[in-house]
Amino acid sequence: MYFPAAVFIEEGKAYGVTLPDIPGCNTAGDTLEEALANVQDAVELALEDARDRPEPSPLEHYKDDPDYREAVWAMVNVDLGFLDQRVVRINITLPAGTLEEIDRTAKGRGLTRSAFLVRAARREMAGA
Repeated sequence: MYFPAAVFIEEGKAYGVTLPDIPGCNTAGDTLEEALANVQDAVELALEDARDRPEPSPLEHYKDDPDYREAVWAMVNVDLGFLDQRVVRINITLPAGTLEEIDRTAKGRGLTRSAFLVRAARREMAGA
């Protein structure tokens, strides 16, 4: 889902990015690319306790807002899938030895198989 992002550029300083449709969603970076790459993490932090999915406003909504007079606008793609906390049963196929290793490791860490696989998947996706 694409949200308008206000980018504030100060010569010789970091780039700041704000998503006005998500209260408290601010981030920065030494480069524009870095600042925009940090947006997803900022969204997840800002919506950590959210119950409702925010909806993006049209870009024109902010054109006369004095808070954004100095901003350059970008549209950023935000993944809100993390807000869907429904539990869904799935079937997967694994080599038996791998499943035994997963179960042994999960038990050693005090986790269920599912919790272990979720953590491993999240860690892998964060590094992608």
